[in-house]
Amino acid sequence: MVSEPYVDVAASSVLHLEFDRRYPVVVRGDGVWVEDSAGRRYLDAMSGGSMAATLGHGRTDIVAAARRQAEQLSYVHNERLTNPAQERLAGELVDVAPEGFTRVRFVTGGSEANEMALQLARSYHVERGEPARWQVISPAQAYHGPTMATLALTGRPGLQRPFDPYLPHHLHIPPSTWRFDPTGEAALAALDHALEEAGPENVSTFFCEPISAAALPGYTPPRRFWEGLAERRDRHGFLICFDEVVTGVGRTGRWFAGSGTPLTPDIITTAKGLGAGYAAIGAVLCHERVYQAFAHGSRRFPLGHTWDGAPLSCAVGLAVLDVLRTEGLVERVRERGVRLRDELEASLGGVAMVREVRGHGFLLGVAFVEPRDGESFLPPELGVAGRIDAAAFERGLITLSTQPTRDGYAGDQTLFAPPFTTSEDELAEMVARFSDSVRQVAGEVDGQLAEPGWTARVSEHVR
Repeated sequence: MVSEPYVDVAASSVLHLEFDRRYPVVVRGDGVWVEDSAGRRYLDAMSGGSMAATLGHGRTDIVAAARRQAEQLSYVHNERLTNPAQERLAGELVDVAPEGFTRVRFVTGGSEANEMALQLARSYHVERGEPARWQVISPAQAYHGPTMATLALTGRPGLQRPFDPYLPHHLHIPPSTWRFDPTGEAALAALDHALEEAGPENVSTFFCEPISAAALPGYTPPRRFWEGLAERRDRHGFLICFDEVVTGVGRTGRWFAGSGTPLTPDIITTAKGLGAGYAAIGAVLCHERVYQAFAHGSRRFPLGHTWDGAPLSCAVGLAVLDVLRTEGLVERVRERGVRLRDELEASLGGVAMVREVRGHGFLLGVAFVEPRDGESFLPPELGVAGRIDAAAFERGLITLSTQPTRDGYAGDQTLFAPPFTTSEDELAEMVARFSDSVRQVAGEVDGQLAEPGWTARVSEHVR
């Protein structure tokens, strides 16, 4: 048993993600607080670190639901058997999904959900007699998972190396941010170019997040882009898949974030909020028009995994949905998220390094820029994102910040994604600690940029 507050990576038997990082040892959680092995408590502004623990830690009601199911039936494979928990959870997800979604396949996580969505889209076209359709188009600045198939969905070379030989070549378009394309028209022009390059008859799906999470925290394209995307789907016959691994099941103040866009997708994936950190579960939802291609074709979609639709994980999903409904948490996130964004923005007022606070519900992002011109990316050598996380951690606050990307579409950013159950006092404390952390780092950066050698470097970080 580990008793030290930090793990010595060199002495650990775990193959950790980073060998030069000190990993704090967290031993218990209570609500929106976690505690390390030395007894120090931290406010969890990232819902477990990956936005999964949407209901906080230590929910005895969800634990009890899992125990009841485990005592009755914990596992059966869904190839030739089904179970009441799976059937009921599928029905409840369909009830809260956008209109027209009628079928659900369960998996064990977000990456599996996204990979299965690719398989579903490809199989749909094959069922309809269009086997040439395989190409995927997606936004370049995105993250859909670490499997080979999902890595190929992003255009970020820093993530894809050294796996290039294994990855299919998909096409990507730039994001419609204030920096590159505030109207969405440039992205639509890029989409037209990608369709022409691939041949529209070869395109299977456009794969995207309705509201971005890790890659561009809290960002969503302007309305004109969604309208143009829907027009091109109707004209060219590809599908639209929404990756709602993070945003599904309440994170943005809607059951599904895509409900806030002026189009209905064909396939939706979700995961994190469905298990709320208490079980590994994800789901792929398909529209009735997609299902009908199989119903009038081969009448099968056989690919799956060992734990897909297992009664134990589905029972947890049912308990999570019950909590969200009975405690009115989706509505609370929608209402409180607006004020939380305003409070976060106000707390960072006057910090020249802060360009934008954006987002919906309890999925917010803070974008940082070069303070001397208010637009350029910060020099990567300053490591601003990592320094903000470190400063927050010293104040007993867990955040997640992202570094500048090699494709030039994103600079330093911070995610702010607390559990839905965070109290008013805890939200206020999170905002205060985060603001203090950003102001500390901003002051340090101002001093560094004033040093000789930095004066002429602004232009180097403008794309």
